[in-house]
Formats: sequence, structure tokens, C-alpha cells
Amino acid sequence: MTALPKKKHTRARRGNKRSHKGLTKINGFACSICGAPRIPHAACKACGEYNGKNFNSKSEEPVEETSQS
Repeated sequence: MTALPKKKHTRARRGNKRSHKGLTKINGFACSICGAPRIPHAACKACGEYNGKNFNSKSEEPVEETSQS
């Protein structure tokens, strides 16, 4: 047999247990390159810069396709 509670815990006691499970707000700041808001430890969504490097997935030069014939 499994253990069963003898008395019901109140909503207040249940809420007090869960008091530390709340989410915290992420404090964002402005990008130093373009000034758009961004979150810390992540690349800027507007310009793709992070830590002085560009992490944009878009390449500026078109890639030439090789024909296999």
C-alpha cells in the first residue's frame, strides 16, 4: 500500500511551496552596433553581431552552382 495524506494541505501552503517556481524577467539591452534591443549572451536579431563578430546566416556573395554533365 502506498502512503496517503492524513489531512488536506490548504491552497496557501501549496502556493508557498511554489513561490520559487516563478519566471524572472530577462533584462535586455541595446545592441552596440545597430541599437536594436537584444538579450545578453546571444547574437543581435537585427544585425547578427555578437562579441565583435558577424553571425548572420545570410551570405552576401552568391554561390555558383557547378553543372555535372
